[in-house]
Amino acid sequence: MTILDGKKVSNDIKEEIAKDVEIMISKGEKVPHLAAILVGTDGASMTYVNAKVKACEKIGFNSTLIDLPEETPEEVLLEKINELNTNEAIDGFIVQLPLPKHIDEQKVLMAVDPDKDVDGFHPTNVGRMALDLPSFLPATPYGILELLERYEVETSGKNVVVMGRSHIVGRPMSILMSQKRKAGDATVTVVHSRTKNLSEITKGADIIVAAIGISEFLTGDMVKDGVVIIDVGITRVPDETKQRGYRLAGDVDFKSVSEKASYITPVPGGVGPMTIAMLLKNTLLARERRN
Repeated sequence: MTILDGKKVSNDIKEEIAKDVEIMISKGEKVPHLAAILVGTDGASMTYVNAKVKACEKIGFNSTLIDLPEETPEEVLLEKINELNTNEAIDGFIVQLPLPKHIDEQKVLMAVDPDKDVDGFHPTNVGRMALDLPSFLPATPYGILELLERYEVETSGKNVVVMGRSHIVGRPMSILMSQKRKAGDATVTVVHSRTKNLSEITKGADIIVAAIGISEFLTGDMVKDGVVIIDVGITRVPDETKQRGYRLAGDVDFKSVSEKASYITPVPGGVGPMTIAMLLKNTLLARERRN
């Protein structure tokens, strides 16, 4: 059984990008500039955005963090987005999700310039992705593809089961894995909360991408020997034996499933670090397109 080490691969990618940035600096060229808008004080969002800012600093990107209070009106947020859309110094930016309940998430995502949408959430980019045209791929699915490629996991002709149908992971993952690409050419089944005979479907899978947000849902008796497991979930599970009072768990019961898996991502340290690395890669791509 091989651990798909997202932390190591993401560090490799950051080093590759850092070398590109060094070449830009040596030529006197503009380095990529990533901006992030954070609304409110959601703990997970703050941690994630801070990690993105630190990653930018580490590889030589410029970064801007726009920190807005929880009660920020929707129109003020839309004004900030428009400012970033028209700011020539900014190559790409993200609006950290989730947003406070009084803000229409869809309206906000639609307001982002597709050419600066390094999260890959704008309908223009989603549509281009579905048509296999050049686009910004959503960072998490993009990271999964990269992980599969770098570990040379065979996907062509394999049965892939994607657990979950979210716009951020499940749906784009199902499209990408079915396309003609190195980590693709697979036969894809999407399962969700209304799926019947779920265990029968997962037992037939060569590769499972678990992205349903239920901790340790996928267990060893639901998979076959040799399965490849990509665990996208991350949940805080109460644990009094830990100093912080909780442990981090994925959507997969690692202990039982790892006994059967040929490859598996850990939680933490699997898909999470890859998401940030691919966001940086998208920002580099945005800068290349703008120049």
